[in-house]
Order: sequence, then structure tokens, then C-alpha cells
Amino acid sequence: MATAVRNGSVDVVRAVALVGICVVNVPFLGLPLEALFTPPEAPADRAVAFAVEALLQAKVFLLFSFVFGWGLHVQAQAAARAGACFGRRWSRRLAVLAVLGCLHAVFVFTGDILLLYALLGALVWPLRAASPRTLLRIAAAMVPVAAVCLASLGVLLSGDLGLGSAAGLSGSFGEATRARLADWPATFGFLLLFQAPLAFAAFAAGIAAGRLGVFEADSPHRRRLKRAVPLLAAVGVPLNLLYAAAMGGWLPPEYEGLELAGFMALAPGAPLLSAVYLSLLLDAADRVRLPSLVVTAGRNSLSVYVAQGVVAGVLFGGYGAGLFAAIGHAWLVPVALAVAAVAVTAVGLVAARFGRGPLEALLRRVTYA
Repeated sequence: MATAVRNGSVDVVRAVALVGICVVNVPFLGLPLEALFTPPEAPADRAVAFAVEALLQAKVFLLFSFVFGWGLHVQAQAAARAGACFGRRWSRRLAVLAVLGCLHAVFVFTGDILLLYALLGALVWPLRAASPRTLLRIAAAMVPVAAVCLASLGVLLSGDLGLGSAAGLSGSFGEATRARLADWPATFGFLLLFQAPLAFAAFAAGIAAGRLGVFEADSPHRRRLKRAVPLLAAVGVPLNLLYAAAMGGWLPPEYEGLELAGFMALAPGAPLLSAVYLSLLLDAADRVRLPSLVVTAGRNSLSVYVAQGVVAGVLFGGYGAGLFAAIGHAWLVPVALAVAAVAVTAVGLVAARFGRGPLEALLRRVTYA
């Protein structure tokens, strides 16, 4: 069995995924929901929203989830070498993520993924010792499950999903907190249908990758992935373009079935394009040396993820700059990159000074207590 050793490529993948997640999430922090689920009027806004949905939405999230699954394998190996009970360590880790997720959802961003990760992390636990072949088969089996969930979500979105208007997010911190608390149950239900099946698939694939040593530079499986990139892109790109067209109202309105099919196309399309990104990032990590601050931030992804939401909240909330609903999709991309840069820099500096990010320090203290 290949030994999963932490290397810079993992942190590069994680850091890039974090920046992509910020680009995807910032519109949900800075715009009312009606502006997110209806096509923008300005051509530039509509084009940028299409690009984000086609290239990033659900794709970068799966990269992050893939590395999470890889981390389970690495932590299991570390516990075995130390003669420690990994089950106890893992359950404590998930408990911390669940608590942080609840706090994050209520006080920062209802689209939080930490609670979802905690729940899926418990579900994937029985698969930790499964063979790579079994893990990959389970991951593949989740694709049709995701398609069914997306179809159900598409039907729900055609009616009233029960999500609020998010107008309260533009108010004081107390008003925004009450709005998030009211919207959280429906939002979490949305995430269960939209993200959970594919995230579970990515967890399983990440464990398999750890067992196969995919992050190792000389891995034959990594070379096999690279050879498959043209085929993966040839299938994945059209599927994601179809998904973005369905989301952005680009399809003929008389073909309602095509719009639903476009929404469901994300199920196979997102993993395929994520695999392309993974291969490209692994190659880039071998050739390009990122600033140490960025790599350090990648190692402290939990703190960076939460910090992004905090910075965006101050930027858009009435308790900060009050820019909620004041910026369109086109300008939200550079804003998101700036938010990510601030979060990465802040966490990177803290981690460089104290050895790890603040939330990683808490997570480690509880996990290894």
C-alpha cells in the first residue's frame, strides 16, 4: 500500500480550491437570493455568472472535498504509527467541525460546508479500510444519486424552496444573524441535495488516492490521470456548459426538459472537470513554486475558509462597508479575489508566527487531547 506523505502539491491544490470557493461563495454573501436564481440583466454580469457556474461552481468544492478524503487516509496512517486510536481522534475532529459549522452558519455564512463535512465524514468512516477499487466504485455510484438529487432540487427551485430574501443580511450584525438563523434550515436542505452526494464521492475518491499515492510525483496513477485529461475535458466541459446554460437561462424556455437535463448534467460534469483541474494543479505544483505564505495558508485551510466569510461579511454587511446588493456579478469576481487574498495573507502570517492557524490549533488540541 502506498504511503501518503504530506507534500507541497496537496497544499497547492487546497489553496487554489479555497480561492475558487471564495469566488463561488461571495455572490451568495453579497447579493439577495432573487439576484442569484434569476439571470442578471447586464451582459457583463450574465457572462461572468455563466463563467463561474461553468468553470468553478461545484468543481472547486469537489477538489477541496477530495483533499479532505485524502486527509482521512493520512491521519489514519499517522494514528497507526503512533499506536493511537484513530476512531477517537476522528470522532473528536468531526465534533469540532460540526460545532464550528453551526457557529459559522449562524454568524458568518449559511452556505457553510463544515457541518456537512462532519456528517459525511462520519458516513465515510466505515470505508477507511476499503480497497481503492471499492472506493472508486462507490464514488462512481454516487453520480446517479447526485443526478436524482439535482433533479429533485430542480423541481423544488421551480417552486418555492422556502429560502428567505436575505434582505436582513444588509442590516446590523444582529439582524444579519437572525436572518441567517431563519434561513439556515432551508439552506442546509439545499446543500444536502446540491453538494452531499458528490462530496461523499470525492471523500471516497480522496481516500483511494491516498492509498494509491496519487499525490506522489512518480505515481503511475497520477500519470494515468494526466493521460486521461483530454477525454475528461472533452466530456466534462460540454456538460458543465450545459449546466451553466440551464442556470443562466440561456436555454430556449419552451424546452423545460432540457433545462432540467442541464441541471442534472452537473452530476457527471463536475467530477470530470474537477479531475482535469486536479491533474493540471499537480503538474503546476511540480513546476511552479508558490509563495510560502500561500502554501502555509493551504495547510491551514479551515482558518482561511472561515476568514473569507468573515471578511466578506464585514464588506457587505450593514455593520461594515454595507455593500450588500451594491455590486454586480462582474465586479464580484475581483472583490472575491481580494477577499481571498486578505484571508490567505492574514492566516498565512498568523500560521508563520505561531505554527498554525487559530482554528487548526483548536482542532489539533481537541483531536489529540
